[in-house]
Amino acid sequence: MQAVILRPNTIKPHDRGGGARTYALVTSEIGSRSLLNGITEFAPRASIPLHKHNCEESVIVLDGEAIVEIDGVLTPMRANDTTWVPADIPHRFINASSEHPMRIFWTYASIQATRTLMATGEVRPVDSERS
Repeated sequence: MQAVILRPNTIKPHDRGGGARTYALVTSEIGSRSLLNGITEFAPRASIPLHKHNCEESVIVLDGEAIVEIDGVLTPMRANDTTWVPADIPHRFINASSEHPMRIFWTYASIQATRTLMATGEVRPVDSERS
């Protein structure tokens, strides 16, 4: 196994819908065996649906202003603010700006991380969300 340099500007994003798109970075495809990470960009006022994971997740706001909803509590966030969310806690991110994009960097503590959508109960492996 060899180290890899990843350049988001060379990776085709995965459209998450609603004005959000994800750049999968560290995945099983490059050889990771224990973690996943990537960047999600949000258009102005875009959000992702309320969901939960089967493992811990940490998110850093890279650019812009966000609102994070964790277990029903809304909290504003700015660049460099960071979350840690335990497994099975419903959460989501919203771009707080109506004018500027927002970006987050996320890390899952398991290569087998799943995303369960709270509205439908649909479960998806995060590692499969690549374009």
